[in-house]
Amino acid sequence: MRMDLKALLVDDEINIMRNLQTVIPWEALGIEVVGLALNGVKALELIEEHDPDLILSDIRMPVMDGIELLKRLQERQYEGEVIMLTGFQEFDYARSAVKYGAKDYILKPIDYEELESVVGRLAQQIRERRNTKLQEQRKWKEMSTLAHEKMLYDVLMDYTTVGSLPDDEHGQLDQSVYTLLVADLDGYSQLARRWEEGERKLRNFAIRNVLQDALQPYRLVYAVMQTREGEWCVLIQREASGPQAASDEVRRWCAALLHAVEQYAKLTISVGIYPCPVPLESLAAARISVQRALQLSPGERQVLLADDCRPADEANTPLWGVIDQLATGMKQGDRESIEQAIGDLHAGIRAVLGQSVLRGEQMMHFLVLHLMREMRDVGMLTGEREEAVWAKLEKSVSVKGLFDTLDSLIDECLSARTVKKTGEVLMMSAKDYIDRHLSDDLGVEQLADHLGISCSYFSLLFKQQNGETFVEHVTRRRVERAKSLLLAGDKSITQIGKEVGYAERRYFTKVFLKQVGQTPSEFRERSGAEAEPLL
Repeated sequence: MRMDLKALLVDDEINIMRNLQTVIPWEALGIEVVGLALNGVKALELIEEHDPDLILSDIRMPVMDGIELLKRLQERQYEGEVIMLTGFQEFDYARSAVKYGAKDYILKPIDYEELESVVGRLAQQIRERRNTKLQEQRKWKEMSTLAHEKMLYDVLMDYTTVGSLPDDEHGQLDQSVYTLLVADLDGYSQLARRWEEGERKLRNFAIRNVLQDALQPYRLVYAVMQTREGEWCVLIQREASGPQAASDEVRRWCAALLHAVEQYAKLTISVGIYPCPVPLESLAAARISVQRALQLSPGERQVLLADDCRPADEANTPLWGVIDQLATGMKQGDRESIEQAIGDLHAGIRAVLGQSVLRGEQMMHFLVLHLMREMRDVGMLTGEREEAVWAKLEKSVSVKGLFDTLDSLIDECLSARTVKKTGEVLMMSAKDYIDRHLSDDLGVEQLADHLGISCSYFSLLFKQQNGETFVEHVTRRRVERAKSLLLAGDKSITQIGKEVGYAERRYFTKVFLKQVGQTPSEFRERSGAEAEPLL
């Protein structure tokens, strides 16, 4: 039988320990004995190292007895099972151990047939519980299709309210709470200056996959979503009794994210943690709170716990609202809204300067970088326009200079919007929609409906603006994404095909072969070993 469970034996009597190790048919029960401990202190060390599914422990031991060991396991929220071993005279004492989490107890001298029966019964329960958990995880993964993730994304980005979700989706998620992490690429604004649009998208997409894979060993139920260029949100579904945000366990998750990006992407990120469990309806406010904490905290490769559980820095809440109003006005080209926001911003920054000049400079610097990032995301700041803003920003060392840089940024973005034709704006939106829905069964009707134009006009406009038809563009983008997945990990060809919109492997292989001149398997074999890292 395959040994899929682990056991730890704890007893200060070495002869009993040896009997436990040899008399019980562990291998036949599918259990591996991973450690022996003479007291509770040593047992805790081995538990930390091996995470056993089953623990057999004596009650009376030197240094740390079995009851204290149970208490420590409760504090650590140990999910395995514990069988206590005790003498007849300690019977009442052993019964009291059940309230501290012991699943069962065996009296000494040990009836090894009885013990084998108890171990076998508990092993079966552990396997059943594990299978149930795996089924729940599979169910979550099935739910985490693009449509489901898009729904979570819309709530996270405050594009929709929880109450407006379809009844089936709302019913599945309205009781969910999450541990929320925000991963931000260190120095992203500077890095992105060197990258062409295609390279930026490829890097962002690949890092998202690195973050997704980094948490798989922890058996978590989670989703990773890009919330803007160089920023990703990790939502980890949790129970009310799950680990607190400041716990070592959550920090280990964050460390795994940092390490994975540094190892596979050759870049560094910082991770912000929202300090409280987050219900679905509070995700948008929590993300913004962590995002701002990260942006206002200097340093790289850091794990940052947001200050408190408020949705935003209450002292500066009006100022944050002004920043959001300014970003919206710039995207919409609403000069009246922009002018009002600038006036409010001057008043807000003056109030901050009255408390701290450094804080005022930090907030203005964050604001300029934040707006540059937002405008780049919607294609309103590219090439020479972006370089002109950077040139002013690099010379700005005071709040006044930063306001001058902000004025330049606004002018450049409004000028860019003015010269862009309506068709260009529509096609920017179309291409962004395509990239976010590549695994969908995309069609002209879907895109035309999304943009609010006719199918014929969409097809004509797409070919004029992009030099290729809609189908050619979607096929090319899917193959490009498939190539990055083939080189970036060990997912199967079938899995990759589904992720880029081809449910049937044979059809995916046919399309890939036509575009690349190699099958997906050949491309991976010939390119994987010698290819330059994508990141």
